[in-house]
Amino acid sequence: MNPEISKLSNGLTIVSDPMPSLESVAVGVWVNTGARNETPGQMGVSHMLEHMAFKGTARRSARDISEEIEAVGGTLNAYTSREQTAFQARVLKDDLPLALDLISDILLNPVFAEDEIAREKQVVLQELGQARDTPDDIIFDHLQAAVYPGQPLGWSILGEEETVSRFDRAMLRDYMTAQYRAGGMALIASGAVSHDDLVRQAESLFGDLTPGAPPLPAPSRYVGGEMRLRDDLEQAHIAFAFPGLSNADPDYYVGQIYTTALGGGMSSRLFQEAREKRGLCYSIYAFTGGFQDSGFIGIYAGTGEAEAGELAAVVAGEMEAMADRLGEAEVDRARAQLKASLLMGLEGATGRTEQIAGQLFALGRIQTPSEIVAQLDAIDVAQVKAYAARVMTRGAPTIAALGPVSRLESHDRFARRFGAGALPHAAE
Repeated sequence: MNPEISKLSNGLTIVSDPMPSLESVAVGVWVNTGARNETPGQMGVSHMLEHMAFKGTARRSARDISEEIEAVGGTLNAYTSREQTAFQARVLKDDLPLALDLISDILLNPVFAEDEIAREKQVVLQELGQARDTPDDIIFDHLQAAVYPGQPLGWSILGEEETVSRFDRAMLRDYMTAQYRAGGMALIASGAVSHDDLVRQAESLFGDLTPGAPPLPAPSRYVGGEMRLRDDLEQAHIAFAFPGLSNADPDYYVGQIYTTALGGGMSSRLFQEAREKRGLCYSIYAFTGGFQDSGFIGIYAGTGEAEAGELAAVVAGEMEAMADRLGEAEVDRARAQLKASLLMGLEGATGRTEQIAGQLFALGRIQTPSEIVAQLDAIDVAQVKAYAARVMTRGAPTIAALGPVSRLESHDRFARRFGAGALPHAAE
């Protein structure tokens, strides 16, 4: 992985990541704007713009866009996260000019036809309903809301019915004009690509992007608390969170090793204790929720109503044991998992573009795989145990629970396991 980086005069970052063995190229524009950049009245507008991406431009109808990309066997895609919005294509190398032209047309010349907006609002409203009918999906929105209450970072990416229903052409255009600025965007291509050709085409196609950077979002702050929603479900869906690290924190990879050893695979502490030894749940794992200025450690478990009463104590017990009895073999396994995931991910062009985008926006630079591997190799057991002790003593745990959760340990009692007093309940 040896990417080249340039900048256009308007501030757009251009990154090429050649993979000489490929006959195809993954290319996209990443916008450093997502759900956390919205105001309360705009909730869900970033996601709505993603939906409208392929619904027509001044030069192409929605059908033209789909037919042109599929006529060359390519694909177009877009997605929204809490911090970024991406517009991507995958094509054979000779069709890169077409892919770039389509993406630039979508970003520079959208028409936002009112009839298309009306249709897509209904699609998003159905998506909202589907998410709420999927408890092992919506539980993570509940957790995010409880970790960051009253903050854009805690809002649903999909928005709410009230806000989505009010979206119109003027709102979409105003938001795009304010947020989609070249200084907060990156054009990234991995695969069969020449840097000079990419820059030359970008100058022609993206030179009219508005220069400058978009407004900075409000700083985020981990708060924590509880969102416990009783529902008539077969299974209790339970998620815990604890203060973690931002994507730019110097200890980021210490936190990654900790989380992987705690609940990153079948050999992890949580899987072995909660599932294999006690049979408390079918699914249990730990993960990180990392952002540019904040982060949290998350744990999810799907369990039965009776078993839910034992779960919190088991989770807290394994987290405490991480600080006292974490072994070198556990750290080595976690390190190997992370290194394998990193290096395997670099075998795909699309994955490489996404990794580059994340690093650019979080760190302002691109880390080489050898640099990341060196950071992982330098971490020892003492560092991970010290981090585990910090998690136990910082307190401020969060609980999000959905389903038959009456037997789940109270937030007050759970918080006391982590040296914290009771926190306000967000919902009951």
